[in-house]
Amino acid sequence: MADIIQLLPDHVANQIAAGEVVQRPASVVKELLENAIDAGASKIKLIIKDAGKTLIQVIDDGKGMSVTDARLSFERHATSKIRSAEDLFQLDTKGFRGEALASIAAIAHVELKTKQEGDDVGTSIVIEGSEVRDQEVIVTPKGTSVSVKNLFFNIPARRNFLKSNAVELRHVIDEFHRVALAHCNISFTMYNNGSESFNLPVGNYRQRIVNIFGNKTNEKLVPVEEDTEVLKISGFVGKPEYAKKTRGEQYFFVNNRFIKSAYLNHAIASAFDGLLKNGTHASYFLNLTVDPQTIDINIHPTKTEIKFDDEHTLYALLRSAVKHSLGQFNIAPVLDFERDSSLDTPYNFNKKSTSAPAIEVDKSFNPFQDEGRTNTGTSTKSVSFKKEPAANWESLYVGLESKSNSEPQDFSEVHFESEESTASMFDDDNSVEQVQTTYQLHSKYIVSTIKSGMLVIDQHRAHQRVLYEDFLKNMTIKEAVSQQLLFPLQLHFSVQEIQILNQLKEDLEHTGFVFSNVLKESIEITGVPISVPESEVSIILEQLISDVENEVPDAHFSATDLLAKSMAKSLAIKTGQSLQKDEQEHLVNKLFACKEPNVSPTNKTTFITMSVDELDKKFI
Repeated sequence: MADIIQLLPDHVANQIAAGEVVQRPASVVKELLENAIDAGASKIKLIIKDAGKTLIQVIDDGKGMSVTDARLSFERHATSKIRSAEDLFQLDTKGFRGEALASIAAIAHVELKTKQEGDDVGTSIVIEGSEVRDQEVIVTPKGTSVSVKNLFFNIPARRNFLKSNAVELRHVIDEFHRVALAHCNISFTMYNNGSESFNLPVGNYRQRIVNIFGNKTNEKLVPVEEDTEVLKISGFVGKPEYAKKTRGEQYFFVNNRFIKSAYLNHAIASAFDGLLKNGTHASYFLNLTVDPQTIDINIHPTKTEIKFDDEHTLYALLRSAVKHSLGQFNIAPVLDFERDSSLDTPYNFNKKSTSAPAIEVDKSFNPFQDEGRTNTGTSTKSVSFKKEPAANWESLYVGLESKSNSEPQDFSEVHFESEESTASMFDDDNSVEQVQTTYQLHSKYIVSTIKSGMLVIDQHRAHQRVLYEDFLKNMTIKEAVSQQLLFPLQLHFSVQEIQILNQLKEDLEHTGFVFSNVLKESIEITGVPISVPESEVSIILEQLISDVENEVPDAHFSATDLLAKSMAKSLAIKTGQSLQKDEQEHLVNKLFACKEPNVSPTNKTTFITMSVDELDKKFI
């Protein structure tokens, strides 16, 4: 029988490895930025076109490569980071497996330009699908430039699985943020489709956070510092009042490498226990420094997960450090029953000398002297305590005698002041006796009777369907009614969030929002839709931005549809909200007036029916 096991060709093995290393354009961005950092660069420039599908270029001013190194860098398992297996336990660099460039070259058109300091000329290599097409000597600045064009050009199936440009760009920006936050000593610049998106100069950690997420972030940060033999913690956590509904601004860095850890995230959540509203998540930007021998960073292909030797100790230290910072900066309440804030010494009395208080007493004061006499004494500051007689006090009792002699008053015509009646949400017809046709169950379901049996409606999903179709109709016919605000509402967002709102501005205006001013890090709203309370505006926009970033629920829906779904989800009646009888009936009538009452905007069942026969079977 013939042998059936054979070695895979190199180009096939590279494409299989690329499936692990390169999942989307953001994966290429991560690998190229980390290579630039390992090369000792002080300035790194990232250029993106079409969310990385057309071009990803990283230019650095690092040490560059020789001709041999440039050619060898595209071979599998070729690396300058390790020499023996023991080096894996002392890693202080980013890349070390030597698969990144080989994997990228297997599925894209790659052009490498590099030159070492001291060399007169550099090297240019062009690779397409793991095959070297051209290699020549060129004139280029010191450092390395890697251009990755037409990603997945030879794997159309992988390219079809990519999301829209907005979603892929969001992932690219996330990777850029993670690398930039971990290295404040390096200057980063990012260009998207020819325009500058980020320009991050060298600075401290707080300045880097503010440059990325906006000036408003500065007042939200609480510093965290702790240094022990096992772990060194530095960074910032966000104040509880600025907590968000999404987990966007949560960053852990271990030895300057971004990681994801649900276990350590729980430690932060535990430190904020009792300080956050339900459904909100605190922001944090924390750097953890540990001994490289106590961690394993090679357990995941993207190296975003790390295995610690002693996770329990790290959990306890992290939780205590965050809790200590919240208490130290008076973010968390302090239990101190003996402290009285009124006894605190003001700052301006810090260097003043103490002196006995001066008390002046009028020794000639006599309260039993006659009213008409003026108190005179030796004191220069004598005070007259003359008592003024009450004038016309008799007038207070005029008419009482005549009223007492008159006939007793008839109290049958006394009118009592009643509370002002508030207009009901729906018109009530008191002339017709109303019969209860709907009932609310556990403030979650509306139960109604039908001819064949019983109807049970999920009030939250049903209201979502009603609002969704209303918003979609308003945006389509562009005739939404707006409610003008007495005072303009100013909201602050990050630079990338403002860009998302700019894309949605026209659709938002069709729903009833009125924007008077849109700046780089803030927006001003002067009108909102009639159904939107002013207090809910920031929540709605935050939820909308989150949905657009993650493109919920699907990439094939239009921006208008996505906007209508997001607003309906934010404004719909919540589970646990009690409804009046007329509100219940109104919701039921509005639901069955919809085009698709059976499902919510996210394709979940809005109601179920149970016939009398099905109820009868329950009692058999």
